[in-house]
Amino acid sequence: MGTPAFACKPLLALYESRHDLVAVVTGSDKRRGRGKATCPTEVCDAAAEIGLPVIKTKSLKSDKLYDKLAALQPDLFVVVAFRILPERLFSLPTHGSINLHASLLPKYRGAAPINWALINGEKETGLTSFFLNKQVDTGNVILQERIAINHDDNFDSLAARLSDESGAFLLRTLYLIEQPGFKPQGQDEHAATPAPKLHPFGCTMDFGFPAENVRNFIRGLSTQPGATTTFRDKNVKILAGRVADGIGGLATRPGSFLPDKKRLLIQCAGSAIEITSLVPQGKKEMDGCSFINGFRPQPGELFGEVSPGEKEKI
Repeated sequence: MGTPAFACKPLLALYESRHDLVAVVTGSDKRRGRGKATCPTEVCDAAAEIGLPVIKTKSLKSDKLYDKLAALQPDLFVVVAFRILPERLFSLPTHGSINLHASLLPKYRGAAPINWALINGEKETGLTSFFLNKQVDTGNVILQERIAINHDDNFDSLAARLSDESGAFLLRTLYLIEQPGFKPQGQDEHAATPAPKLHPFGCTMDFGFPAENVRNFIRGLSTQPGATTTFRDKNVKILAGRVADGIGGLATRPGSFLPDKKRLLIQCAGSAIEITSLVPQGKKEMDGCSFINGFRPQPGELFGEVSPGEKEKI
């Protein structure tokens, strides 16, 4: 059971293994892309390419879905980047249901563990497999694998590495489940931390933090869903930046443009960040120098300021 590209590697690993993969469950087709064409999920495409039967569903609580799955007489459900299963479903298989989660549980329970690990400046993360129960991401742990977070990782690169590791990781998980006498381990509730879903408002830049925190926020959201700010009442998505060391004469307001003809330097709390990649509303991705040359920010302007007229609309 899965939806996005992240879940395709474990799907293919299962298909190529000795296990009998009888069906794939995924979400219904949705409108995606600029043209808003109706498209199947990435998991659906991957399953169709190798000839696996696909069950598409809008509701996980429907009797029709339950009956379809019960008819398969499953030994195990494998859930990767999907939705929260109701108890009636996750308890259906003979050996229960397992989930692959992109963190070292109990740290970063929730929908956005990769994003939050980067935002918080973690040096490592990993994969966890566990049995599903009623409370999300709290089930007994089967296996964990630690993976270092590189200094230049962003969401895209870290998610890709975790996905690459997930296929072999899943097969090791299944091997452990098959061993006589194997017992999964409970989670330490005192060590639990949240990783809630990111909403648009929560992706808004705040330059009032030190530059390193701002950089981590940017890379934790790059390229999806993207850290956002505004300039001249237009949205700007910021994709990459780096701490600008040794910058003197800092302005007083966070978000202010600092004088530099080639580097897009923005004041943070007691420090500065150089924005190296961004996408202004209605424009293509550009580097900081191109933004300076194209928009020519003036003294006193800053990222994140809303004009009085726009404030009234809000």
